Amino acid sequence: MRPIRAGVPQGSVLFPLLYSAYINDIPRPSTGVQLALFADDTALYLRSNSIGNILPRLQRAIDELTQWLRLWRIDVNPDKSASIYFNYSTHKVQFPVPFDTPHLKILGKPIPWQHNYKYLGITIDKHLHFRDHIARVRKLATFYLSRLYSMIGRKSKMSLRNKRTIYTMCIRPVMTYASPVFAHAQPDLLYDLQIVQNKFCRRAADAPWYVKNSVLHRDLELPTISKYMKDASERFFDVANSHPNPVIVSAVSYEPPPPSHFCRRPRNVLLDRPTISPSRWKNS
Repeated sequence: MRPIRAGVPQGSVLFPLLYSAYINDIPRPSTGVQLALFADDTALYLRSNSIGNILPRLQRAIDELTQWLRLWRIDVNPDKSASIYFNYSTHKVQFPVPFDTPHLKILGKPIPWQHNYKYLGITIDKHLHFRDHIARVRKLATFYLSRLYSMIGRKSKMSLRNKRTIYTMCIRPVMTYASPVFAHAQPDLLYDLQIVQNKFCRRAADAPWYVKNSVLHRDLELPTISKYMKDASERFFDVANSHPNPVIVSAVSYEPPPPSHFCRRPRNVLLDRPTISPSRWKNS
């Protein structure tokens, strides 16, 4: 085995602390570009009214960061990097960027433009609709629901209390992870997650078709997915607003757009009523 000449051993208990200390002096971009760090996940982002103004400043920030990484012998995998041009358009476009837009480069290799990218467990799409993220976590939660069917299904002898515990510990967290980020998505998209919870309630209670989902939720003492996400968002923003770290406070201190504006932001969920169409609530 080769000795470690730079960096810290991965997988150890001290890895997060040692790595944070190792990269503590990482340079901040001098071009107005914002740097976001979480362990070894690094993101550079910039807001402007023109992509022509964004590209040269981002490229300069990437070059500055690359020089520091080379100095401290930190490897970067260009194949795992991605560029996203965020656009609040209500229409889905075929290409991620306008035609003939040049690529950003890192270590001489182009960084591909993509429609979406998974970052810190959240699939971020270029329109910030979170359709891809909700579809992914719904598929994953459905898979776990089928895997655990022998314990929480209709024929299981386990008590309803224990079935509920398994659901709230193993399945619901998959769907609601980092929910304050996407809880403001369109209700129809979020209802796809509610369908998964409806299926659990009906299977766990072995309920016939004529029993309403609202009755099952009441008996199992489960809030709807939208209500659960709204409560989590309220707790998140309350804690973030009073956090001693000014970076966290600045990240959530913004004014939401007016209700008539098509652009929705995470704080919009605090104003929404966590309701579901009666016909869909009854029949799903």
